[in-house]
Amino acid sequence: QVQLVESGGGSVQAGGSLRLSCVLSGNIFATNCIAWFRHAPGKEREGVASIYRNDDTTSYANSVKGRCTISLDNADTTVHLQIDNLKPEDTAMYYCAAGRLHPWTCSQLTDSDFRSWGQGTQVTVSS
Repeated sequence: QVQLVESGGGSVQAGGSLRLSCVLSGNIFATNCIAWFRHAPGKEREGVASIYRNDDTTSYANSVKGRCTISLDNADTTVHLQIDNLKPEDTAMYYCAAGRLHPWTCSQLTDSDFRSWGQGTQVTVSS
């Protein structure tokens, strides 16, 4: 079992940046794919970015590509999501998720593939 705790959310103006963090604990080496998802009111949960721990391969949703960087830190126990040039449409609850997946599956950012989830951190972007 893996536990995930997110932090770093907040309220920012459009054009600003945030760095979200997700600390993993427990049986972290049972996972090889860590991802960030977001869920805005009235919308479906959306995959934002993923990283495959075995080779650090990253994948991004088209909506954040070029503005977002996912990275691993602290001996692979912390995952960061840097989001730059934030837009009002980035407003959502952001969740960290982990699973043991095939590399291709990791890149697809499908929420049903992930077994472990954090509680989320809220990001609010004002125009």
